[in-house]
Amino acid sequence: MLAELSIKNFAIIESLTVSFERGLTVLTGETGAGKSIIIDAIHLLAGARGSSEFVRYGEKRAELEALFLLDDTNHPVYLKCEEFGIDVSDGMIILRRDMSSTGKSICRINGKLVTIAVLREVGQLLVDIHGQHDNQELMNEENHLSLLDQYGGQEVKDALEAYLDVYRHYDGLKKKITQLSENEQEMAHRLDLLQFQLDEIEKAELQPKEDELLQEEKNQISNYEKIYDALQNGYNSLHGEQKGLDWIGLAMSQLENVGQINTTLKELSETVSNAFYMLEDISYQLRNELESLEFDPGRLNYVEGRLNEINTLKRKYGQSVEEILTYSAKIEEEIDTIQNKDSHITKLQKELQSITEDLSIEAKNLSMIRQKHAKMLIEEIHQELKELYMEKTSFDVNMKEKRNNVNEIKYTSTGAEEIEFYISTNPGEPLKPLNKTASGGELSRIMLAMKSIFSQHQGITSIIFDEVDTGVSGRVAQAIAEKIYRVSNGSQVLCITHLPQVAAMADTHLYIAKETKSGRTKTSVKPLVEDEKVKEIGRMIAGVEVTELSKEHAKELLLLASSSKR
Repeated sequence: MLAELSIKNFAIIESLTVSFERGLTVLTGETGAGKSIIIDAIHLLAGARGSSEFVRYGEKRAELEALFLLDDTNHPVYLKCEEFGIDVSDGMIILRRDMSSTGKSICRINGKLVTIAVLREVGQLLVDIHGQHDNQELMNEENHLSLLDQYGGQEVKDALEAYLDVYRHYDGLKKKITQLSENEQEMAHRLDLLQFQLDEIEKAELQPKEDELLQEEKNQISNYEKIYDALQNGYNSLHGEQKGLDWIGLAMSQLENVGQINTTLKELSETVSNAFYMLEDISYQLRNELESLEFDPGRLNYVEGRLNEINTLKRKYGQSVEEILTYSAKIEEEIDTIQNKDSHITKLQKELQSITEDLSIEAKNLSMIRQKHAKMLIEEIHQELKELYMEKTSFDVNMKEKRNNVNEIKYTSTGAEEIEFYISTNPGEPLKPLNKTASGGELSRIMLAMKSIFSQHQGITSIIFDEVDTGVSGRVAQAIAEKIYRVSNGSQVLCITHLPQVAAMADTHLYIAKETKSGRTKTSVKPLVEDEKVKEIGRMIAGVEVTELSKEHAKELLLLASSSKR
């Protein structure tokens, strides 16, 4: 949910911090007080297009920041943030956007600098802003398939995963066949390149881990004097002029003479004896290392030359000798495939034919499950529309097979069908695509009906309705109010409204006010207590002047709202 919003030097707002609660929060106030500006700020934090005009007059930049709290540890925003290297391990996401008067924007998510595109991808998983004239997700037919799949839940998810397991194999085979079927000239150029690369790698006669062994040898030859001095001094300290072992041997003899007197002395004697023999063995190893140590300047030149040769291959074919050898095996296989492409194509086509049959079975199963859930969705949408007094409106899910240029079924990563929502608002009128329906209050109700259903399946933490109730009144207004409240049971809802019925349903009522100080407009936000709610809803009923009668009507609306909630 959206927990807090901070705005500074944005439009007419000088400085404002608003805390939000769960459930339904309504924002009301006089026209021009800044209600829509608050929603604009959230919209920009979700990646909307910005403008220097948003910066408050006379200021250099506007600063916007929003804190979101995540309850669901499986929320898709976690994966999205992980994709971009953003840490959200504490279940908190802070979106920040600074906009300068020159039009530039600086965006951050949890302190990490991101592009506006990344801000948009993350923001759209957290908040869904629905305004009366916005081209929303529900209006875009490209989203209808994923919306139906979300509605279908685990059953559709399982069927889609089973389909994708086969589709990935199918798609890989098609790409291989396409690559092998390219024109002869391109294939010849490719073959020449691969053969050159293979010859270059094979000529080097690389051995596994050769680069690591050569680097180790180079370090040893380059540090010959340092190693020699260390070995010589170490040996001399033990067996040479300093005779370290002789002194330790003397200590060992002395302690052996008294070792039988008590347990402590015996243990000390044994410890010194063990140390003596261990150091004696080490001294022999130091002597052997000294005798085997050689300095060969010619060998150093060879090692350095070989390492340069290997590093040249690394820049072209891999970060290590192992990667280069792996790449060599890969291009050797590709060369064989190109040289014998006709037989390979025949083999791949037979495999493709077999896998296409399997894919067809999975695609039909996926389509059947989608059709089942489409029927259920149609029934639910009709019920929602009926509750919004649009019982004569017809809704349908138009599903048709995808076809290619030669009229064959076209399989894609989403299946073998296209889906688009159709609707007719008047009896006798044909069903038309949703994005071609009428606008106004009618469209708002259609969107609200669909949002009531899809919000339960989308995982959006906050839904914002910006004056979607315009153009309605009476029983329709009450139905919209109850519908918006129902949506808030599954997601936090913020709603700018002019309808007293909607305001009465609020769990939290925020009043947006403006005042003029020193010739500048200042916006403030105030949470209303019960008496203040009555007064504000009364104003919404009566207009400018609040009468006792309008207050009584407001109290009745609040009682009705309380009853509806129960």
